Amino acid sequence: MEKKRGQALVEFVIILPIFIFMLFAIMDVGKIIMTKNRLESEMDTVIEWYHNEHTFEEITNHLKENSSKTELEIKNENNEYVTFYLKEPIDIITPGLNLIFSSPYQVTSERSIKYEP
Repeated sequence: MEKKRGQALVEFVIILPIFIFMLFAIMDVGKIIMTKNRLESEMDTVIEWYHNEHTFEEITNHLKENSSKTELEIKNENNEYVTFYLKEPIDIITPGLNLIFSSPYQVTSERSIKYEP
């Protein structure tokens, strides 16, 4: 049985976009996981600074020095707990993945601690 020479090329052209999509999707999910881990680490620093009685302005300025995209939000709703939110947007580069994850995807880290005036 003779093999057709163009068959492998046609199969490659059909499969190539799927491989490229998977490659970009893995890169995007990796960026999201890496950013989430970094935000969790920064949250440890924020909580440590809060326990060392730094002001909220000092904590915010410290974060702005390390990362310009990271936003800090602090809520003290019931005077029992203080909730810290760290947020950072991530641009999704995979064409179809931005339908699943909104672009820019907002990576957040949240932690609540007992309020100590």
